[in-house]
Amino acid sequence: MANAPVQRMSQLMAKTLRDDPADAEVLSHKLLVRAGYVRRTAAGIWSWLPLGLKVLSNIERVVREEMDAVGAQEVLLPALLPREPYEATGRWEEYGAELFRLQDRKGGDYLLGPTHEEIFTLLVKDQASSYKDLPVILYQIQNKYRDEARPRAGILRGREFLMKDSYSFDLDEEGLAKSYALHRAAYQRIFERLGLDYRIVAATAGAMGGSKSEEFLAPAEAGEDTFADCPNCDFAANTEAVAYELKPVDASGVPALEEIPTPDTPTIETLAAYLGVQASDTLKNLLVKVDGEIVAIGVPGDREVDMGKVEEHFAPAGVELVTEADFAGRPDLVRGYVGPQGLGEKVKYVADPRVAPGTAWITGANKAGTHAKNVVSGRDFEVDEFVDVVVVQDGDPCPKCGTGLKLDRAIEIGHIFQLGQKYTNALKLDVLGQNGKPVRVTMGSYGIGVSRAVAALAEQTADEHGLVWSREVAPADVHVVAAGKALQIELALDVSEKLREAGLRVLVDDRAGVTPGVKFTDAELIGVPQILVAGRRSAEGVLELKDRKTGEREELTVDEAIARLAAN
Repeated sequence: MANAPVQRMSQLMAKTLRDDPADAEVLSHKLLVRAGYVRRTAAGIWSWLPLGLKVLSNIERVVREEMDAVGAQEVLLPALLPREPYEATGRWEEYGAELFRLQDRKGGDYLLGPTHEEIFTLLVKDQASSYKDLPVILYQIQNKYRDEARPRAGILRGREFLMKDSYSFDLDEEGLAKSYALHRAAYQRIFERLGLDYRIVAATAGAMGGSKSEEFLAPAEAGEDTFADCPNCDFAANTEAVAYELKPVDASGVPALEEIPTPDTPTIETLAAYLGVQASDTLKNLLVKVDGEIVAIGVPGDREVDMGKVEEHFAPAGVELVTEADFAGRPDLVRGYVGPQGLGEKVKYVADPRVAPGTAWITGANKAGTHAKNVVSGRDFEVDEFVDVVVVQDGDPCPKCGTGLKLDRAIEIGHIFQLGQKYTNALKLDVLGQNGKPVRVTMGSYGIGVSRAVAALAEQTADEHGLVWSREVAPADVHVVAAGKALQIELALDVSEKLREAGLRVLVDDRAGVTPGVKFTDAELIGVPQILVAGRRSAEGVLELKDRKTGEREELTVDEAIARLAAN
C-alpha cells in the first residue's frame, strides 16, 4: 500500500450525492452510494467504484493475513460448477429456489456456486492420498451467488457477494476440533483488526449440515438476524438456535376434557376474549405441509411460530402453509378450530416443549364453533415430536441460568461449522491411514462475508455526517482538502506528494470550481480517518488537521503535519 500514487478527486471516477437513493432502507446503503463507493447494477447486484474497491481490498488483505498465519493455503476455484457433485450431496435440490441453475449449449446442468464444500472435497480427493497429506486448510476469496427472493439493504443482502470460504480436512474429530479452534481464534483477530463490534453465538447448521456451528454477529439495527444474549451468564445464540428442555408436569388434578360452545372464535384473540382467559392458556395449532403432507404444530396461544426453526427442523423437505384448498379436501380439519385430540395417525403432531406432558390447555375441538378445555398433553393427545419452534421473546428465560434474555438485531459476518463427514461420505473422500487401511476424512467449513463486512462497518461506525473508517480499512490514510484558491490547491498537491513519499496513502481534493463547503461535506461523507485542510493560512504554510472520528482539530506547519501523520 505504501507509495501508491496520490488519488486526485479531480480525476476520481466517483460522484458524491447530496440525497439518499430512493430505494435505500438502511444507513450503509445510503452512505455507500452517496459517498461514491458502490453503484447498483441490478437488483442485488452491485458495482464497486475505486474508493469502495479499496475498502473491500483492505478487508481482503486482513482476512488473508490472518488465514495465512494459521497455515491455511489460498486457492481459487471456479464459480461456474457442474451439477453432479451437488446432486451427490443432495444440495442440488436442497438449496431450493436460492440456487442459480443454468444449462450450457449442450444441455448440461450447471450452477453458480453459493458455497464450495463439494468442490473443495473433490480437490482434496484428487490431491491427498495418505494420512501424511493431512491435516490441511484451504481457502479462497471469491464471489458467491444466491438467488435472493427479495434482495435489499444494499450490499447486505445481494445476489452476488464476496466471501472468504475455507475448509479443513482432518483424520479424526480431535483434528477437526483443533482446526475449528484455529479458525475461531483467527476470526476473532480479523474482526478486532477491522474494528467490528461482534458477538459469537450458537447457531444452526442449515443446508450446510454438520454438528457444532457458531455465528459471528455484528450488532446493528439493520441486521436481519436476531440473537439472544444473557446478561447474567455466557449464553448467546441466534434465536433459531435457542431451545428449551422438556419439563413434564403432574396433571393428576386436572378434570376431564370438556367441549364448550365458542361461536365466532376462530382466532386466539377472539377465543381469549370470549372466555375471559389469557392467550397463554390456549393452545394454538398451525397447519403446514411438509413435502405435501399436512403436519400440525402446537404452541402456546401467546407465542408465534418461528418458521425458520420449522424449516430448519424439516430440512431438506420443503415447508409451506396450508391453503383453503387443503381444508376443502379434509373435512376432519376445521379452520380455526383444530385441536390435537383426535388427530391420531391422520396428521403428524409436532409441539413446542412448552406443551410438555401434563400441561392443560384450551384448544379447538375439531368442530366449528366449538373448543375444548382441560385438554392435557399426554392424556388427551400424544405429541409425535417435541421441537422448540416458537419465536423467542425479550425476557424469555435463559436456557442455561434462567435469567431473562435480551434480544438484539445483528448482521451475520462469519459462520463456522464442524461438518464432520457429510460431504466426504457423499463424495467418498478417504486416505490411507498409518495402518494402511482407508480412513474417511472429516471436514470443517468456515465463511466470512467480505463485502458484507464493509456494510457492517458502515452501519456500526458512521455518524450523522457520513462514513468513519479505521485506518486498517479506509481507502486512504489522509484526505487532503484544498479550500479552493490556486495557492491552496498548489500547497495541497505539494503536501500530498510529501505524504506519499512518507509512505501514506493520500486522497486529495484538488477540484477547481467546487466550494469549500462542498469539499468539507464530501470529506466527512467519504470518511477517511484524517482530514488535512489547506485553508486560510496556506500562505503561511499552516494547515488544519482534523480527526474524522473525534472531530478534534489543530493547526500544524507542513513539516509538523507530515511528521504527525507519518508517525500514526
